[in-house]
Amino acid sequence: MGKCIVFAAPSGTGKSTIISWLMAEHPELNLAFSISCTSRAPRGNEKNGVEYFFLSPEEFRQRIANDEFLEYEEVYADRFYGTLKSQVRKQMDAGQNVISDLDVNGACNIKEYYGDDALSVFIQPPSIEELRNRLVARNTDTAEAIEKRLERAAYELSQAPKFDKIVVNDDLEKAKQATYEIIREYLNK
Repeated sequence: MGKCIVFAAPSGTGKSTIISWLMAEHPELNLAFSISCTSRAPRGNEKNGVEYFFLSPEEFRQRIANDEFLEYEEVYADRFYGTLKSQVRKQMDAGQNVISDLDVNGACNIKEYYGDDALSVFIQPPSIEELRNRLVARNTDTAEAIEKRLERAAYELSQAPKFDKIVVNDDLEKAKQATYEIIREYLNK
């Protein structure tokens, strides 16, 4: 039986880099992303049941009404994203250690649902100023978008104490190693 691991972090903290490294460099951890649902149309070569389960907004609402989601969010009108209880259970039953990469609210919802049967990890920047520098250096957002991300980051950082483990990413190699040790220890319980 696999286990559930949820990650959250403000944008620009290196969370995706750390998760990608864990999955590529540590196959012994048997990590697999949870396959989420969305009400948006597939992009490019995306396939139903691989990157996402693609549902209509009506189907998504019906599943919400049926209490089928661990967490979900309506990002824009009729644009939903969510994690199905049945999908995470199916992947865990298959022996996969399921990783979810979510916002803090979604991560907290999954942790609340699974309790000690889930590990929640928050990746934290060394400071808001360093986060600003990273977001500017990425050169992917307007100044206005960066300010919005930083406002969101302040809220997310206030939620960090709700997580089982906090990893401060002030040095990427150290943060990768610290995260690996946390997950290895959790999986070996």
